[in-house]
Amino acid sequence: MGPFGAGGAEPTRLPVRPIRMRTTKTLLPVLAAAVALAGCATTADPGERPDIPVTGVHWTVDALTVDGRRTAAPAPTAYVEFQPDGRAVGNAGCNRFTAAATVDGDTLTVGKTTRTQMACEEPAMGFENAFLKAFTGTLEARLDGDRLTLTTPGGDTIALGEQPAAPLAGTTWHVESLLDGEAAASLPAGTEGRAHLTVGEDGTARGNLGCNNFTATVKTAPGKLTFGPLAVTRKMCTKPQMELEQRLYGTLSSGTVTYRIQHRALTVTEQDGSGFAARATAR
Repeated sequence: MGPFGAGGAEPTRLPVRPIRMRTTKTLLPVLAAAVALAGCATTADPGERPDIPVTGVHWTVDALTVDGRRTAAPAPTAYVEFQPDGRAVGNAGCNRFTAAATVDGDTLTVGKTTRTQMACEEPAMGFENAFLKAFTGTLEARLDGDRLTLTTPGGDTIALGEQPAAPLAGTTWHVESLLDGEAAASLPAGTEGRAHLTVGEDGTARGNLGCNNFTATVKTAPGKLTFGPLAVTRKMCTKPQMELEQRLYGTLSSGTVTYRIQHRALTVTEQDGSGFAARATAR
């Protein structure tokens, strides 16, 4: 026999086809997805929760519940604002306060508060003391629309509501304190809640000076108010009311005054720094 078998014929050769890496091409997307998922698994923490959005909002204190007893805030004065710099500032019902405050998920941690030293009548003073006692330490925060509830480890709660900023015009501003430079003094005893001011969009102003009602024209400019002559009623009142009236009349009649609005708080000052602070009536 020849080298090619019987008859010496060369056997038929089958064509050789290249091997295609179909399996590799098919697996590439699967492998890429697996790698991506593995990366996510190593970088994401399923236990992490975004910080509750309380910063930059004016929160009015509506009520305080301690040992199951709910007490409504005695006036629309108490409020809290959480600042981006890690502080909580506000009014506790009588005095202004500040405290360190951090947000971590739905947990707020509030440090020791410092406050001004104005003395107020009850029930504002009692509410303030109870509020500041609850508003400290670790608090659980729950947000439901524009309502915020803070809960202490012992189960006491603080109910707050988001309040919009107040415009200058059309808002009734109730005078809360008298200013002398950087110092603030409480109103004369027995005059709280009487004095108020409303600047109309028609260029007029009206209100009460603590005893008598008044009207006047007013020109507005950025940060400035210029009142015309005040028309005042002639009722005789108690000495503290008349003292307050003289202070407010002096400020509004001093020419152009400076005003500043911080959300719902208004300050009006003369050139020497004297003046008054007021707060918008809740709507």
